[in-house]
Amino acid sequence: MLRLKEVKKQYEGFGLDCTMEVKEGCVTGLIGKNGAGKSTTFKALLGLIRTDSGEIRIFGKAPGEFTPRDKERLGVVLADSGFSAYLSVKNLIPMLDRLYSNFKKEEFIRKCEEFELPLDKKLKEFSTGMRRKLQVLAAISHGAELLILDEPTAGLDVIARDELLGLLREYMETEGRSILISSHISGDLEGFCDDIYMIDDGKIILHEETDVLLSDYALLKMTDEQYHVLDKSYILRRKKEDFGYGCLTDQKQFYQENYPELVIERGNIDELIMMMVRGEKL
Repeated sequence: MLRLKEVKKQYEGFGLDCTMEVKEGCVTGLIGKNGAGKSTTFKALLGLIRTDSGEIRIFGKAPGEFTPRDKERLGVVLADSGFSAYLSVKNLIPMLDRLYSNFKKEEFIRKCEEFELPLDKKLKEFSTGMRRKLQVLAAISHGAELLILDEPTAGLDVIARDELLGLLREYMETEGRSILISSHISGDLEGFCDDIYMIDDGKIILHEETDVLLSDYALLKMTDEQYHVLDKSYILRRKKEDFGYGCLTDQKQFYQENYPELVIERGNIDELIMMMVRGEKL
């Protein structure tokens, strides 16, 4: 569905070097702290910035080869873009109708009413959550096969985030669809994504199926003495702590069976990110 292979873009003080894939029928998450390279990756794959090297394929084509029909197969929400604040939803409807040959007008209006998005109000009067929901509704309003969503839950409260993710789960009920979604609120993605890429300083530092990430990865806590006699074959990162060492492993069961005296915690994705970014390799 979507593939980036060794895509590179160099700026002063920052460089992107990204390889990743989104498979048909899957929801793939791209997580990382603000400034890690998520938005740059999205702009590169959409052809919004010129890359230095590498290969990008969406539906088997490079972005520059896209026909108008190919573009209709995409639904896009970018973190730093949106509709004019002086438009209303009623103003948007004829624009979307002209833009997309498969625009589902009645369904779009019904969804706007369901999510309490007034048709007559100017968008500048909408809350952040209302604007985000409108952007996502517009992105899925024409039967897109692939959604590319950059930080769609940023700035939303818990209820608004849950509503938006519910909308995306409903979208994925139709076969043959995929989503690439980025977020620095990684907890949003734990129960939503099939697999997750972790990016830091423009580079992918981890790729794993979400189920494996949550079941097999763990944080080990131990004293200095315990650390020095530990079999470190399956340690991904370590960090010196006041109590001794914290270590990240992707083989939780091995340490449970062989080192029952260790404190072994099932880390959430935020904690895993912290260890991958701030911990040191052995």
